[in-house]
Amino acid sequence: MIHLRSISKRREASTRTGFPFSVPVVRELTTLAFPSAVTFLVGENGSGKSTILEAIAAAVKLPTIGSTSTAADTTLAAQRELAQAITVQWSKRTSRGFFLRAEDFFGFAKSVAQMRQALLDELDEVAQSFADASSYARVLREGPIRSSLAEMERRYGIDLDANSHGQSFLRVFRERFVPGGLYLIDEPEAALSPQSQLALLMMIRELEQADGQFIIATHSPILLAYPGATIYSCDETPIEAVPYDSLAHVTFTRDFLRDPQRYLRHLDP
Repeated sequence: MIHLRSISKRREASTRTGFPFSVPVVRELTTLAFPSAVTFLVGENGSGKSTILEAIAAAVKLPTIGSTSTAADTTLAAQRELAQAITVQWSKRTSRGFFLRAEDFFGFAKSVAQMRQALLDELDEVAQSFADASSYARVLREGPIRSSLAEMERRYGIDLDANSHGQSFLRVFRERFVPGGLYLIDEPEAALSPQSQLALLMMIRELEQADGQFIIATHSPILLAYPGATIYSCDETPIEAVPYDSLAHVTFTRDFLRDPQRYLRHLDP
């Protein structure tokens, strides 16, 4: 399902200067279409791929995971300016889904652990406060707390921090994915091993078949190989769709794996 059909930069924004309007792909941006359920933005660091993704997130007002909302995040002030300069075209508007930057995930894991500990502390306080009360009164008071704790543990486990980053990342994805959602994800490979990236691709396929749409900024040749995806290179100005086999990320990785010493010989003493 294609929920978000395209974004277009308003003509009057072409005269804007300063970041992010000075970034070449943003400066030359007119309309960016999303013709497939999965779209990738790829490019070198500083190319503008994350900037565009963050601006889309601000424009469509998706909830965030692991950070403050796009409307309140002080690090996204410039991206909100770009969001105000773009027009969003929907095929079928959805409020489901989320925006996630891999860098924010680790803060999310800590916040879940802190919330769980707060619930445990609250149970201890109830035990002390109701020490002389009837068991019925105590159970009645503990009920909502235990219910919240059980739901949190069902979704995220006993200790999200105790798992590997990849396991925790995938668990959050699994629990937060819902059918018919729009998912904007920035560099998920930062938390994932190659095998975990394949597991993420399987989740994406499941959600695509349940009317999900994904726009992902990535460097990963593994993720970029997703069948049927549209791949936009932000190293091109203006931004343009590029076949998988023509991507610099892919050709460089293939060349390196075929002959690592070709690239590493300069490290020899």
